Amino acid sequence: MKKLWQLWMTTALAVLLLVGCGQKEETPVENNDNVQQQEQPAEVDEAAFPITMTDAVGNEITLEEAPKTIVSMIPSNTEILFALGLNEEIVGVNDYDNYPEEALEKEKIGGQEFNVEKILSMNPEIVFAHESMLGMGEAGLQQLRDAGVKVFVVKNAADFNETYTTIEQIGRATGKLEEAQKIVEDMKVKVEEVKEKVAKVETKKTVFVETSDVPEIYTPGKGTFMQEILDMVNAENIAADQEGWFMISPEEIVSRNPDVIIVMYSYVDGIVDSVKAREGFDTITAVQNDAVVQVDENLTSRTGPRLADGLEEIAKAIYPEAFSE
Repeated sequence: MKKLWQLWMTTALAVLLLVGCGQKEETPVENNDNVQQQEQPAEVDEAAFPITMTDAVGNEITLEEAPKTIVSMIPSNTEILFALGLNEEIVGVNDYDNYPEEALEKEKIGGQEFNVEKILSMNPEIVFAHESMLGMGEAGLQQLRDAGVKVFVVKNAADFNETYTTIEQIGRATGKLEEAQKIVEDMKVKVEEVKEKVAKVETKKTVFVETSDVPEIYTPGKGTFMQEILDMVNAENIAADQEGWFMISPEEIVSRNPDVIIVMYSYVDGIVDSVKAREGFDTITAVQNDAVVQVDENLTSRTGPRLADGLEEIAKAIYPEAFSE
């Protein structure tokens, strides 16, 4: 009996070992990766829905499908949304939205002080807000959230890379990721073309950028988006010894004697001639060489698809000879 029991145990153990070996032969370790790769699609659609995203203030929103009704609360968001081909989905925009022309035809929701009730009446599936409006607009945004509206606060982009991220983020939220990536790719190509042209400049020019008229002339110093742009186009900012945006006197501008003056506002008629006529400005190299140039502020202040165009306009204003070919 004891021998029979030992024989049975030996046979059972042999069977178990054979089964185990057979399983290893059927699914060898080195083939696991291949099996997983076959199960995964060749390209993962990052814009697939449902999707959960975290906005600039840490709030999560979940979208079950691409939104069919969209409200944009700031011009930069609006320009991105139109560039993505969402004309039909956009139902409301900021009072100051003026690009593209189709934006002028959309219902307006107000400016910094937006109309919450009007936005709610539009039944938006998503509202794209902006980090820059939080101080004055946070209470209104919370009203929208409390009413069940999905509010996505877009980060206030501080440079080109963050702008690219913003465009792709909005593209992902709207089911237009591929279009967003194409926009970013085109922007990067243009940026490199501009940088290549100005890289050939032998003598770097000094530049003064003003964003408001007398008596309170403001200019961007280091740590600003404009500083990055001037660095990219191989120019020297005469205000780079100061941090952020600050007020500067006409006398100080004369003292610093820039080679080029760029005016970044359009609310004053004939501003270029007005700048040239300021007391003492006739001694400035920029005035003497007729290098006072007005550039559309929207091209550089709106962190969207036209930012690369803004870079080019700044470069042309400083080094027109580099673009004469």
